[in-house]
Amino acid sequence: MRPQITLKLATTLDGRIATASGQSKWITGEEARRVVHELRGGHDAVLVGIETVLKDDPELTVRLPNYEGYQPARIVLDSRSRLPLTSKLAQTARVIPTYVVTTTEVTGEMQSLGVRALKVPSKHQRVDLAAALEAISAAGIERLFVEGGGVIATAFLRAGLIDRLEWFRSATILGGDARPVIGHLNIEDINHMVRFTRLGVQSVGDDLWETYELI
Repeated sequence: MRPQITLKLATTLDGRIATASGQSKWITGEEARRVVHELRGGHDAVLVGIETVLKDDPELTVRLPNYEGYQPARIVLDSRSRLPLTSKLAQTARVIPTYVVTTTEVTGEMQSLGVRALKVPSKHQRVDLAAALEAISAAGIERLFVEGGGVIATAFLRAGLIDRLEWFRSATILGGDARPVIGHLNIEDINHMVRFTRLGVQSVGDDLWETYELI
């Protein structure tokens, strides 16, 4: 068993998520970011990788004007339990359920803040995604919104674990020296491309919002 998984991407037209130096705020505009918050509210949990947490210190909450609805749980893939005690996620773990999926032990300090550990086996020195999703499902998460960076997006795509894709594209280009949203998928045969069917396309401000479902 695993949750239904939606992958969210926000890129330039040429599929870049940051400059070569790592600057990424903001690729898409305010209206697109509002839609992302609405999408978060329709899922049981939001998932990112630890590198996103260390770089951006996100809250991963639904922040909309006058919003008083459901706040999804937050999940961090963190094989070496590096989530900072001072991070926004750790500091609010008693208010909003926050999970660390790890291959090591979580400190008592982390647990005292309310962070919940899901210990799983490792695979290629990272969290075993299949085992992670089983543990996440066992925790009651049925609809998972994946917002991680390029490494997380690539890992989920490579493993064939994406059911739905929400892709936001800004009318910009960064070029080949910028950071790509998808890394190596090791596809050598054109017939083995990852294929989706498009469910919808619409404008959100100056950006394009495309929705796809895995074939």
